[in-house]
Amino acid sequence: MQLPIETFPVLDRVGCIHGFVRRVPGIELSHDKAAVLENLDKVHRQARQALGLGNRKFITVRQVHGDRIAPVDSVPATDHCFEGCDGLITNQRDVCLGVYVADCCAVYLVHRNSRAIGLVHSGKKGTALGIVRKAIESMRQGFGIESGDLIVQLSPCIRPPHYEIDFAADIVRQCRDAGIEEISDSRVCTGCDLEHYYSYRAEKGRTGRMLALLALP
Repeated sequence: MQLPIETFPVLDRVGCIHGFVRRVPGIELSHDKAAVLENLDKVHRQARQALGLGNRKFITVRQVHGDRIAPVDSVPATDHCFEGCDGLITNQRDVCLGVYVADCCAVYLVHRNSRAIGLVHSGKKGTALGIVRKAIESMRQGFGIESGDLIVQLSPCIRPPHYEIDFAADIVRQCRDAGIEEISDSRVCTGCDLEHYYSYRAEKGRTGRMLALLALP
């Protein structure tokens, strides 16, 4: 089976390692997120291997639709999941960041000279809380990264008319207000394309999860 990994030209250009693992054919879906992630685990591991990230520590978050950002400023001994967070930032080269989405947006934040990266889960609630703006500020405070040196990529996510608000547009506005000039939006609606993407809204909760992956070169 060919792995359904999507990549983004703007992130290819700056040389970071990344991917967006789309819908996986033949995987049993569930209302239970833990169960469906277990069903997807083999393919998601294969995707990390295919991207050359299989030997890096895999860092994720136990997402709660909040605005907490977890800094990864050292390499853990094992894979690690931060509880109660929805974003990750790091300047470490031996880790791979991951967030799961199924209508919410995965927002990739990349320093144009590969000094640091961030990966954020931002849906309706997280966007209203300004989580991407907080991630940008956390990168400035933690790693000395100025917002003008960041490049942003928005993943496929749900959009009108399949959803009542356009939180992707709000994310773009927050990034511009924070001083980021280069922002790329996939402009793909997950609710419009169930052949390639999972959609919590369109599938009434019985769905899977896409996996956003990001690492420094």
